[in-house]
Amino acid sequence: MMHRSNQNAAVLFMSRNQRLLVIVGLVISTIFLWFAFRNLNPEAVWNSIREINPLWLLVSVPIWFVALALISLRWQYLLRSIRYVPLRRLIPLTAIGYMGNNVYPFRSGEVLRLLLLQRNNGVPFTKAATTVVVERVFDGIVMLTFIIVPLLFIDLPSSEVRRVALFAAPIFLVALAVFFGLAAKPDVFRRVVVFFSRFIPGRLREIILHLSEDIIHGLEALRTPADLAGAVISSYASWMVEASVYWLVSFAFNLGVTYPEILLVVGAVNLAGLLPTTPGQIGVYEFVVQSVLVGLGTLPSQAQAYALVVHVVIWLPVTLVGFYFLARQGLGWQAITHARELEHEAETVHAEG
Repeated sequence: MMHRSNQNAAVLFMSRNQRLLVIVGLVISTIFLWFAFRNLNPEAVWNSIREINPLWLLVSVPIWFVALALISLRWQYLLRSIRYVPLRRLIPLTAIGYMGNNVYPFRSGEVLRLLLLQRNNGVPFTKAATTVVVERVFDGIVMLTFIIVPLLFIDLPSSEVRRVALFAAPIFLVALAVFFGLAAKPDVFRRVVVFFSRFIPGRLREIILHLSEDIIHGLEALRTPADLAGAVISSYASWMVEASVYWLVSFAFNLGVTYPEILLVVGAVNLAGLLPTTPGQIGVYEFVVQSVLVGLGTLPSQAQAYALVVHVVIWLPVTLVGFYFLARQGLGWQAITHARELEHEAETVHAEG
């Protein structure tokens, strides 16, 4: 009885923290919305939207789903040592994950796709969860690449930014090579982390060691260099295809931006996703996209219009398809809203097992 009481208190405490996180996210999104549209010229923005060529938007949507398939392929590589799951089963779950993240806070979509993976394919929740951690690491590396490398080829007004890029690029590329070298040998990775963690204060050291163990467990799923290469290549390929969607939408507005410039936009807006905001990055997304484009020489009204439209293109189709696949699973909205509770149950079952 005492165990159940403590468990309920923990769940209540978590819900209070979650409510606080929602409030913080709403505040951050509101602030960024204000910054994004404080100088809004509605007529100019509407004129920019009216003049777009919708054919480019129609072409961009199916290409985004190519990126979704490549993201699912990466997940397949990461899951191989646990269980082989056919791509045709992973693609719907990936879409459901995106949908859940787009409409509900706390990245509930990630939890939902792992629960469905466990239900449909017998992959233990806690083991599959390590693959999500590795996915986020790979995504972060790709986004940093998209920011640092394009700066070497973009003619920016600020010479200081270019000098920083010229200095940072070789350091980043060496660090990248070292990371993937260690990723190929998880035991060496673990020894390196343990060695350097000795110089970090107590609580922070515990967090780093815990996170590194999750990463290492996920990397250990990549049993061969071929698996690691497949995960890395599919990571870069998926994001480069998604960047192509941004680029195609820019053709609809006739922005005249180059592909390296679009990579810079994609890198910046996805790294901004680390901020706690509302689902779908409302506010932050628009601010970052238009800020980068204006910095590259795009007119503010065009940049604002583009940010609004490309956000819809990235957000709406996968959300609708994700809802469709969720319904095919025999589930509805409650599955998203209770995903975190189901996660707690799954972890409890695993611990008791």
